Amino acid sequence: MKLQIANCRLQIVASAAVACCLISPMSSLQAETLLLAGATVHTVSGETFPAGQVLIADGKISAVGKTVSPGSAKTVDLTGLHLYPGLIALNTELGLVEIGAIRATHDDREVGEFTPEVQSWLAVNPDSELLAVARANGVAYFEPVPLGALVAGQSGLLALDGWTSEQMTVKKAIALHVFWPGMGLDTTPKERAADPKKWKSLEDQAKEQREKLKAFEDFFEEARAYAKARDAAKDAAAFRKVPSWEAMLPVVRGETPITVHADDVREIRAAVKWAEANHFKIILAEARDAWRAAGLLASNNIPVIYNHVFTQPARDSDAYDAHFAAPAVLQKAGVNVVFGLSGARDSLVKNLPYDAAQAVAFGLPAEEALKGITLYPAQVAGVAERLGSIEAGKDATLFVSDGDILDIRSNVKRMWIAGKEVSLENRHTRFYEKYKNRPKSH
Repeated sequence: MKLQIANCRLQIVASAAVACCLISPMSSLQAETLLLAGATVHTVSGETFPAGQVLIADGKISAVGKTVSPGSAKTVDLTGLHLYPGLIALNTELGLVEIGAIRATHDDREVGEFTPEVQSWLAVNPDSELLAVARANGVAYFEPVPLGALVAGQSGLLALDGWTSEQMTVKKAIALHVFWPGMGLDTTPKERAADPKKWKSLEDQAKEQREKLKAFEDFFEEARAYAKARDAAKDAAAFRKVPSWEAMLPVVRGETPITVHADDVREIRAAVKWAEANHFKIILAEARDAWRAAGLLASNNIPVIYNHVFTQPARDSDAYDAHFAAPAVLQKAGVNVVFGLSGARDSLVKNLPYDAAQAVAFGLPAEEALKGITLYPAQVAGVAERLGSIEAGKDATLFVSDGDILDIRSNVKRMWIAGKEVSLENRHTRFYEKYKNRPKSH
């Protein structure tokens, strides 16, 4: 129940200013006026400038180009380095899970199948060691996702800088998370089942699936009915409000998108059909078999958060590189591919650029891979006017590396979030320094 406890506690103390949808990171209050000069500037949305310049003032990017007027700005020489917008990691458990084997460090799920009122950003641990590790490899923003239910709750977008989760929050309620009911059947005979007492026949499994899908559809119908009744109420003050249905209002009104988590191609097609019939704006996450429905996703303008680049192929008939090449298949069909992380999505968020790099090796254009960890996730999160590329007017969230960020040999050297330089020190670097200087044996 930790997510709900954190939710209630922080909602009580939240001020009206904090309650607004968009929040400026506190770090911008300490931002300097800087001229970043000499680096190869990867704007992502436009031209790449070798030995370019970026002017930063009041936490924002003031100008970008081959040369800009610096005024009285302090010059930072970045000659020989590469300048990128901060990376954005969507569909993660970062900040919600610290140590996988210790249940007490898990704040990523609630009890029950329908918990739309859960707000995952309130449960993020700002002191997590994993945040600094992700930041050290260029990740500047992340989306912590609630798990464990059909309708698991809402996610926000947080910056990897700030003393509290409220200070870190950049945008609240970027999506409602739905985990589509599984459509696969276990054909294992009872005599071979790992636990014969839990074995179910194919008929019972199919019945259970139908019941779960019916409950899911009924939930959204009831949410619509509540919204209709609330709008029609003559005395709004006397209307009895229900927290779970209140949380569904922006969803059924089309203001908040739905992130549908689905892997199997049958689940993906069913989710798209459901969204089309109900006029919901959806984002597809996990998306193992998305490449099998690429045309359908493209025609419905559904972006994909792909979390399976390094996942073993699901079928014996799949080629060994089915998941390596999936982003390229989707991109060629016209789908915007956002890279999520394969495997552990809390401790390995730092590896986000390498999922994108692997897709490049199997046909995805490098510029699309870079957009898949910067601009496209900003668009999906609804913050593209502020983040995701190096453009005048956007937040000055940038990092420099000594090589191409899609090259595993490259190292991030410096980072700024909203114009303020942040430390890249983390548990790994501390251990490196400690053991590098250990006494030598004779």
